[in-house]
Amino acid sequence: MNAIPSSLVNNASAASPGSVQGAAAVSVLKQSMRAQENAAAQLIAALPQPALATTGGVGTQVNTYA
Repeated sequence: MNAIPSSLVNNASAASPGSVQGAAAVSVLKQSMRAQENAAAQLIAALPQPALATTGGVGTQVNTYA
């Protein structure tokens, strides 16, 4: 997963909000952020779930994940 380049953020924040260039810069930034969001969600979904405790006094009463 790559970070959003600072030049992309700078271009989006420096462009005039009412201009075509400004709208395009914000659109590209949003697309990049969505791509990162999707990649992060896929990584989280790929994590294995820990096995639950079945015996003993620890981990058998409340099922929580950090």
